[in-house]
Amino acid sequence: MNQESALTQAAFDSLLAWLDTDRDQAGRKYENIRQRLIKIFTCRGRPDAEELADETINRVTLKAPEVAKEYVGDPALYFYGVAQKIYLESLRKHLPAVVPAAPAGSDEIEREHECLERCLEQLSPGRRELVLEYYQNDKGEKIDYRKQLAQKLGIAQNALRIRAHRIRATLQQCVEECLKQSLPA
Repeated sequence: MNQESALTQAAFDSLLAWLDTDRDQAGRKYENIRQRLIKIFTCRGRPDAEELADETINRVTLKAPEVAKEYVGDPALYFYGVAQKIYLESLRKHLPAVVPAAPAGSDEIEREHECLERCLEQLSPGRRELVLEYYQNDKGEKIDYRKQLAQKLGIAQNALRIRAHRIRATLQQCVEECLKQSLPA
């Protein structure tokens, strides 16, 4: 079922009723939450902050009738929890691999590895070490290792993820530029 078609006036009315019994006050709370969501996504570097905020509101609107029955506390906090999940989903959807997919030819793979090595050398030693350590293990091992790495660095796991993501994005851009420059004429 298309989510947009499931958003009805009744669902929106239910959301507003959950936010406040006074409809005008509920409307103000709705606008404040939407602005806060946009700010959250913008601060996380998302150019599509408004779309992600609207997606968050849409999902909460669809769940509001059942959530309102049992939820205790400020409804805005529920929105922010959903926003976190939408943010993580958006990262998974829009982050390609560090090295672009290539044909199985060994020359192409060799060029990619050379570019990756060159780009890794351009990083500061601390950033290079962090990104290499962050991506070194597989499956269950990586979860435990990343916890240890965050503790070793004295930062939260989320801060570690953000640092690794930023370094990876820098590497990806560098590798793509390197590959463009090394294309045979």
